Amino acid sequence: MELSCKSEYALLALLELARTYQSGEPLQIRQIAAQQHIPDRYLEQLLATLRRGGFVRSQRGAKGGYTLARDPWQISLLDVINCIEGLDSQAADTKQASQTVEGTIIHEVWQEAQSAVDSVFQRYTLQDLATQRDARRQRNLMYYI
Repeated sequence: MELSCKSEYALLALLELARTYQSGEPLQIRQIAAQQHIPDRYLEQLLATLRRGGFVRSQRGAKGGYTLARDPWQISLLDVINCIEGLDSQAADTKQASQTVEGTIIHEVWQEAQSAVDSVFQRYTLQDLATQRDARRQRNLMYYI
């Protein structure tokens, strides 16, 4: 199981928006793209998906851009990944099970693994990632002094 590039870019963009959440300052696509090394056009599509999913708001005009639509601690990684990937872990349950005993066993183990992954992604929020990022930056800053 891998985190897709699409989901990783979405999480990076949301982390960048979380950085300015308290000030309410909107960030433009080019600012987010430059800071997180995401192609502009791709980011534009991801932000549109995140806007439809209720994670970000867009503001038009010269001082426009994107802001988080919810508090960072209310946004779980699982919610973002499901929004971006168009998946719901429960959808896998509806797939037809294998016709063999072995296939059924493999399917059950896969479902258990998927549940464990979902549990971890549900446990972490955007705020958790932002806190970890800030702590690492502080630790790196202290190291160089």
